[in-house]
Amino acid sequence: MIIIPARLESTRFPQKILADIYGLPMIVATARNAQKTDEVVVACDSHSVLEICTTHKIKAVLTSPHHTSGTDRCAEASRILGLKSDEIIINVQADEPFLETQVILSLQEAMKNAPFMGTCAKIIEKNQIHDTNLVKVVCNKFQEAVYFSRLPIPYSREGLENPLLQTSPYYGHLGIYGFHAQSLEEFCQLPKTSLEDIEKLEQLRAIYHKKSIFIQIVTSKSIGIDTPIDLQKALNSISQTQWLASLESH
Repeated sequence: MIIIPARLESTRFPQKILADIYGLPMIVATARNAQKTDEVVVACDSHSVLEICTTHKIKAVLTSPHHTSGTDRCAEASRILGLKSDEIIINVQADEPFLETQVILSLQEAMKNAPFMGTCAKIIEKNQIHDTNLVKVVCNKFQEAVYFSRLPIPYSREGLENPLLQTSPYYGHLGIYGFHAQSLEEFCQLPKTSLEDIEKLEQLRAIYHKKSIFIQIVTSKSIGIDTPIDLQKALNSISQTQWLASLESH
C-alpha cells in the first residue's frame, strides 16, 4: 500500500501539489506514477484536493487539516482504511512525481526485514552537497541512519577534494518512507523533539528515541520539488513524451 500525504499549503511553494506537471496537478501526477508499483491512496487535508483526486479517479481519504507532518497524516489514513498491523506502508511525498518505480519496489523489499522504518538515499554530486533543500544522511555499518541534516554531513575538514570521499560519498535523502502499520502508529506516538523542529526533519524523532531507520541506497535521478526552481529542474530532466509514455506502459 502506498499512501501519499497531500497538504495543500506550502511555505516555500504555495499550493505546490496543484502545480502543473504536463497537464496534471502534481498530486495526480505523483499518484499515477506511484500506481505503477502498488495500490495508491492520497491522504488529503482539504475537500478541494479530495475532489481533484476523485475527478482523476485517484483513491483518496480526507484527513485532519491540523496534522503537523505527513507521517501523522499517513497514520490517520491507515486507521481510516483499517490496515492490518503488519501491512507494509510506503509513504511517498506528494512532490515526487518522477520517482522511479525501482526505488519504490526496492524500499518495499527492504521493509520485509526492517525492524522499525526505512527510507532511501542516493549518492549525490559535489555541487549538490551545500544545497539546504537536499537533505543529507550519514549511515552506520548496518545501513542505519546516524543523522540527517540540511547541511553537509559529514563535514570534510580537508575540503571536497578529500580522497576519502571517493570511498565514502555524500548521500542525499529521497522523499519516501517505509513503515508497517504498527510501527507507523508507534512513530506518531513518540514525543516530538527539538531536533526535528530545528532542522524541520521529522525523521530525526525516530533517531532521538533510538528507533532504527534502515537506509536503502538506490540510484535515482528524481528531484523532490520544494521550490518553483526545483519544479523547472524536474521538468527539464524528463520530456513530456517520455513521462507520459512511462505512465501508459503500466
